[in-house]
Amino acid sequence: MNHSSPRVAMLIIDMINDFSFEEGQDLIESASNLPEKVSILKKQLKSYNVPIIYVNDNYGRWQSDFKDLFNHCMQQQQNVREFNELIKPEEDDYFVLKPQFSGFYATPLDILLRQLDVQTLILCGVAGNMCVHFTANDAYMRGYQLFIPSDLSASLTKEENEQAISIMKTVLGATTTSSENLSIDSLLEDAEEYYDRTI
Repeated sequence: MNHSSPRVAMLIIDMINDFSFEEGQDLIESASNLPEKVSILKKQLKSYNVPIIYVNDNYGRWQSDFKDLFNHCMQQQQNVREFNELIKPEEDDYFVLKPQFSGFYATPLDILLRQLDVQTLILCGVAGNMCVHFTANDAYMRGYQLFIPSDLSASLTKEENEQAISIMKTVLGATTTSSENLSIDSLLEDAEEYYDRTI
């Protein structure tokens, strides 16, 4: 199989985050193991040339670009800085700033994915029951195949996150295998087959 142009992209949702909102500290605690786990999968996927796209809230900072946003997060308190540092974007990663919960709403995400010839998405990030779920809904309506590893998103509580994962699996047909049990070779083959069926 040709790994030079995989039909899959990884969306990292709202992980560049200042957590300076009500319940922000509760969410960062709930998501504390995410940056390391997401980084491991990100590294594995990049070895197959899978594009990585940071899909991020702009927190009302309409005059900022993504680098400004990251720098802003790196000026917060220590636990916030450490969280962001662990999931720091690299030069060849893509980014899309969003004004609302869904990564597709009023953004160029769909155009970017079609330019990359991608029809399958791996979603991870915070919060699982909000921005990950809203993005998954919009992706599903646009015909994308979804992989949402059960251990790569977090909500305020574990129960809320499990409920969101369950809905995305049942209603949106998402594969929710945990990142440790995800076979990247199988995923890429599946994505290739899905792409061939849908073009």
